[in-house]
Amino acid sequence: MIPEQFKHIDPFILNHLVSDFREITTVNHFPKHHLLHEEGTICKHLYFIETGIARSFYHKDGKDITAHFALSNGGITAIDSFIQRKKSRYNIEILEDAVVHSMVHDDIHALLDQKPVYEKFVRLFLEQIYIDLAERVEDLLFYNAKERYDNLMLKNPSLSQRVNLGHIASYIGVTQETLSRIRAQK
Repeated sequence: MIPEQFKHIDPFILNHLVSDFREITTVNHFPKHHLLHEEGTICKHLYFIETGIARSFYHKDGKDITAHFALSNGGITAIDSFIQRKKSRYNIEILEDAVVHSMVHDDIHALLDQKPVYEKFVRLFLEQIYIDLAERVEDLLFYNAKERYDNLMLKNPSLSQRVNLGHIASYIGVTQETLSRIRAQK
């Protein structure tokens, strides 16, 4: 369960890192549709999806809009809230039964105060979440709906068989009918 960006680290350091973070990590099994985080509250956890899928989403004009998917070995949090300690506009929902590792914000900071050498690793983890969000913004700005769908399927080929197509449609910024037409072009 080591994130890809940590695979190059000296095994001795990595073993200590994993051991120390394991002490502040809680592992839970959550059923499909469980809300890990609810909008209007401060997100206190950083989540790592061992198995399953989670999504972050927000409500706009009576619809829920998917902002991010986290599949197995991916991280998710309401990043603005987690870092800035402000109420979040996002919800985080489990989309299929999942094993989720979570760490509390304050526990992470206490560990980093004790062992500042670990700050680099937390930064790398959070950077990956930011990169995923930045790529989503770039997709919305520079690609048409078909290209956004193709990019998403290239990164996550099994997604369309595992999640509600309405979530995919909202993620790429189209209606479900438009997504059906895009998928029919294949």
